[in-house]
Amino acid sequence: MGIFELLIDFILHLDVYLDEIIQNFGVWTYAILFAVIFAETGLVITPFLPGDSLLFAAGTFAALGSLNVLILWLVLFIAAVLGDTVNYWIGNKIGPAVFEKDYRFLKRDYLEQTQEFYDKHGGKTIVLARFVPIVRTFAPFVAGVGTMNYGRFLGFNFFGAFIWTALFVALGYFFGNIPIVKENFELAILGVILISVLPMIYEWLKHRNNKSNEAVESETIPS
Repeated sequence: MGIFELLIDFILHLDVYLDEIIQNFGVWTYAILFAVIFAETGLVITPFLPGDSLLFAAGTFAALGSLNVLILWLVLFIAAVLGDTVNYWIGNKIGPAVFEKDYRFLKRDYLEQTQEFYDKHGGKTIVLARFVPIVRTFAPFVAGVGTMNYGRFLGFNFFGAFIWTALFVALGYFFGNIPIVKENFELAILGVILISVLPMIYEWLKHRNNKSNEAVESETIPS
């Protein structure tokens, strides 16, 4: 099984893998979850790691008593805040030079997509991006490139991290162990992922439609 296939399997069967992690690592599970969320939000080369779905799955195990829900939320909240903070300073120090050419997991399209999102929503992007995969990883980087004052960024960072972690952990805690959800956990995870990417799909379709309209208008304008 390749890395990509293993990642997909891990995300779709988070309940199985997380149960194994808890059984094998006990209290160190908090550190593992911290590391995943920190990397997903803090490193521009790892936007593919699970975010929303991991928070949801962790919340379901907190409801079972396998994890303490308050400690879990606090650990994930700190990871999300620190992740965005590190990402901001990476962008601030390195800047757009990183995107002079595409890499496997680091593409200029991601940066441009995030910049468009940023231009539309301004400072709110740091909060809104928490709920959009890929954009969530690149928004603090773009802010660090020079778009946002750090003090202002930090305020949005704390607020966005609080809402994001609290919401998805709570969703898992209160709904993840409902029999129909528990018996169809893969579908529940896919649903969480789908809801997360809907804003990005909407923006892409809107952008594509605007480009099509511009092309039609240019063709109808007499020379």
